[in-house]
Amino acid sequence: MTLTEKLLWQKVRNGALHGLKFKRQHSIGSYITDFYCASLRLIIELDGGVHLDKEQKEKDKARDKNFRDMNYIVLRFTNDMVLNNIEHVLQEIEKLRYSK
Repeated sequence: MTLTEKLLWQKVRNGALHGLKFKRQHSIGSYITDFYCASLRLIIELDGGVHLDKEQKEKDKARDKNFRDMNYIVLRFTNDMVLNNIEHVLQEIEKLRYSK
């Protein structure tokens, strides 16, 4: 796991985020997600510097569309966001809990 994955995992593992259960490195179709919450059908992806590359952005866009076509919700956060504002990241995840 990367540093940012470890940081987010510590905040969401074992139902620590209001009882929501997350899995990490969860397989969906031919993809492996960074984090997945089945009760929300939520996929969380953490993006490092490689995701700034134009070609990678296109791949991410296609990947996210595939997930959305399968009725999943996809949230992407930059590593910088997780490292410097983890509370905002957690708030964005929690918003989905209350919108269901």
